[in-house]
Amino acid sequence: MEYLIPIIVGVAALAVGVLIGILFRKKIGEAKIGSAEEEAKRILDESFKNAEAKKKEALIEAKEETLRLRNETERELKERRSEISRQERRINQKEENLDRKTENLERKNEQLDEKLKANDALREQINEVLEQHLKRLEEISGYTAEQAKDELLARVESETRHEMAQKLVELEAQFKEEADSKARNLLTLAIQRCAADHVTESTISVVSLPNEEMKGRIIGREGRNIQKLETLTGVELIIDDTPEAITVSGFDPVRREIARQALEKLIADGRIHPARIEEMVEKARREVEASVKQAGERATFDVNVHGINPELVRLLGRLRYRTSYGQNVLQHSVEVAWLAGLMADELGLDGNLARRAGLLHDIGKAFPQDMEGSHIELGVNAAKKYKESAEVVHAIEAHHNDVEPRTPIAVLVQAADAVSAARPGARREDMENYIKRLQKLEEIAVGFQGVDKAYAIQAGREIRVMVKPEIVNDEGMKLIAREMAKKIEEEVKYPGQIKLNLIRETRAVDYAR
Repeated sequence: MEYLIPIIVGVAALAVGVLIGILFRKKIGEAKIGSAEEEAKRILDESFKNAEAKKKEALIEAKEETLRLRNETERELKERRSEISRQERRINQKEENLDRKTENLERKNEQLDEKLKANDALREQINEVLEQHLKRLEEISGYTAEQAKDELLARVESETRHEMAQKLVELEAQFKEEADSKARNLLTLAIQRCAADHVTESTISVVSLPNEEMKGRIIGREGRNIQKLETLTGVELIIDDTPEAITVSGFDPVRREIARQALEKLIADGRIHPARIEEMVEKARREVEASVKQAGERATFDVNVHGINPELVRLLGRLRYRTSYGQNVLQHSVEVAWLAGLMADELGLDGNLARRAGLLHDIGKAFPQDMEGSHIELGVNAAKKYKESAEVVHAIEAHHNDVEPRTPIAVLVQAADAVSAARPGARREDMENYIKRLQKLEEIAVGFQGVDKAYAIQAGREIRVMVKPEIVNDEGMKLIAREMAKKIEEEVKYPGQIKLNLIRETRAVDYAR
């Protein structure tokens, strides 16, 4: 019991302490809450005061901005009103001017109508007078107006044709003497100074063999060697009974030359199999390309023409392996260049320009055959592409009369081209084209009124035309010959020139009985 009392007292004291602590904490909490509420209230009051102040400031700024915008709007409206007023004044002025012009125009129209009416009345009077005079003339002459007009026109036309034919004969005779003499001397001098060898090119090449056994090695097992060679070069190898020789046939001279060189290399090497054939063909192709470049450069040096684009020089070199009617095109181009240059020098023209145009006139033939367009179109495009002068381009375009030549250089290139192609042995033509050209010449000649018969002679370089004497007189023969020459120039392509020889025969027949 004596221990229980202190414990109870301790517990009671502890409970009292706890209660006192709780009451103390509550007091402290209430005091803190009160101070927090006061602080919150103070903050709210300050916030309300700041919000009111900012609200007043915002209202003041808004009023100021509104006032500023109103002032600007009023100023713009004022300016626009003044601009509109100015435009209205201008429009009113223009309307007044337009009204005045309209009034003037109406007055002028009225005056013009009056003049037109007066002119119409005067015209009617003139027509009446003319009709009276025409009737009087018809009564006197016994012809109507149409009959008199037809007769007058027929008489004037007949007299004019007669005088024109006579004058034409005199002028042609006069100019022909001078022109023929000068042209003959000029061409003779140029041709004599430019002598060239002519060898007709062939479409085959012959490769010599060391022995007959080589033919079998070239053919190969089951023909694989010859098939490989023909496939790579695009030519045909003809192996026949010709002793120790193989014929390389093909219309493309470049391919034929590559095949010939490759075959000679294979024969010299002795190792003939598909891989070696491919290697030798590629080597031959490179060598031919190099020789093409050298041939083009040599041609430019031969004719003393410099500054040509390297690509045009390469195209010139390709002409070494091109032929036209059996004539080597590069040799032909060089000869045309020299002939044109010599004639230009004799005439006092630019010889360098003439040689340049002559050298490049057939450059279009260097392009592959699968390219679209004639050799003239391809040549013109190439010359323009590589910045050749307008005179050279025109000479290329006009050398076959596709367009009318407008410069002396173009005419000289035409003449030089014809002279080079017309040299004996320069070209060959197949018989079919040759016969067709002769037939075409005779058809053109016979197609003219008054022509009885026509014969193409001298390999097509002369046409003898027999005219009907009762239809064509001596003066009319000159007109027919001129018209016939123009038609032949337009419709027929031919080297050199063609002579037209018209013959009119008058016979008197009688009988002695």
